[in-house]
Amino acid sequence: MPLKAYGVLIARAVDTRREGATNTPHYQIHLQDDASTNYRAAVNVLSQERPSELLYLVDEDLRHPVTARLDGLPSGWNTLPPGPGGPNLDFVRGNLFDPAKMRTLPPDASGPDNDLADLLDHYVRRAVDDQQARLYVFGERFGPEPAVRDKVFGFLPGNGVHDIHMNQGNSRQFQGDDGVWQDGGLLLHFPAQERWVGIFLAFQSQSWHTDDVTGHALDDVDGNRPQPGTQPVRIVAALVNPAGPAPESETVTLLNASPAPVDLTGWRIVDRIGQSSAVPSGPLAAGACLLVPLIAGAQLGNHGGEITLKNADGLKVHGVSYTADQAAREGWSVVF
Repeated sequence: MPLKAYGVLIARAVDTRREGATNTPHYQIHLQDDASTNYRAAVNVLSQERPSELLYLVDEDLRHPVTARLDGLPSGWNTLPPGPGGPNLDFVRGNLFDPAKMRTLPPDASGPDNDLADLLDHYVRRAVDDQQARLYVFGERFGPEPAVRDKVFGFLPGNGVHDIHMNQGNSRQFQGDDGVWQDGGLLLHFPAQERWVGIFLAFQSQSWHTDDVTGHALDDVDGNRPQPGTQPVRIVAALVNPAGPAPESETVTLLNASPAPVDLTGWRIVDRIGQSSAVPSGPLAAGACLLVPLIAGAQLGNHGGEITLKNADGLKVHGVSYTADQAAREGWSVVF
């Protein structure tokens, strides 16, 4: 079953604590919302399963429609309903980043700037020093526990957020936490710089191909789990805001970057809320591009969105996102 209490905490970081690399190590963050309510964010830096080092990716200039969807949410804890359409994170369907660019780091090592705790500290301490900065902590809430002091920072009542990482495609041991549109993550907003920083974490044991309903790991027809970034066909452009009155003739451009033709029969273009349009059947030659008209099904809104390419087995091949600013120029294609 999915997480019981998924949402996002919007608060100011006031302190941090490292736990080393023993027992169940976390990078701990003390936060306060605008009403001075205390919270603790427990960020995993080590997996209980081998390989134990976490995958991480930092986007130091995050430009994604999810930031606009967070506008208007109040300070403090915000429960997010399941499914697409809101500001929920989903590493597979939300096209927040390219999973192939994730790297590993040890949880804690001697010396500066060489472990995951160092990396988190680099960004979170900047937010601690900036009174205007706010953290958007996605995950599962724990507490409040009126009679229990927080075990790390000592405030009362105990209260906070954990599971601040990918929460789908788990191994059998942790399959009970699987779900869609419920991934954890850290977004840091620095208003003075008009800048967002995204920090995303995943376990190496997790799959990047998951069921659209359960979030459980999927295999391809041969029983394999395809790795992200290995598919030859990519989305390279989209005409999101065509010239002229609605209904508009939106298009998506695909590129076969491989040295061999790829049969696109049964492939589909999918939008954020799961509506899809068929890709023309037949082979796409090596190095060739294909303009796919979205005649029915998938729709590309002008206020930002996500575009996903799925193969005939229903597995994600590639995905991109675009912001409202990118879609603002009528008649111009967004290039990815």
